[in-house]
Amino acid sequence: MRIVILGCGRTGAALARIMAAEGHKVTLIEWNSDSLERLGGKFSGAVIPGNGLDEDILRKAGIEQADLFAALTEGDNRNLMAAQIAKERFRVPKVVAKVNDPIRAQAYRERGIYTICYGLIGSSIIRDLAYDRPLGSVEEYNVLPPELGD
Repeated sequence: MRIVILGCGRTGAALARIMAAEGHKVTLIEWNSDSLERLGGKFSGAVIPGNGLDEDILRKAGIEQADLFAALTEGDNRNLMAAQIAKERFRVPKVVAKVNDPIRAQAYRERGIYTICYGLIGSSIIRDLAYDRPLGSVEEYNVLPPELGD
């Protein structure tokens, strides 16, 4: 699988290391060279310095052949814009964006971009633990309850 990841924070670096170790072709886009230390010495993928909203940088990272694009920076706006570019302009089959705002996460999920909202996932897990319920799936946890969507 060919994977392009935008952002080398904790999540981006962990995903890049895991997927590269599993034998996938991983390219990471990151503008801050200090963040690349998170990859460690064994990362076998490629790193492209630059802005993941720049279509030339995305092409250089191989987005035109990507099977998966993951936008994992700290900024919702950057992640959502990059995800839209990947999905609509480059027709990447699987597009994921990390989104902190649960309402925006829901809106973009409805547009076909899979979103990960750690706040929703974490609070749902804690709720299940509080009630001694079995833990659910990520899909269950990553959806804004209807009563909070207004």
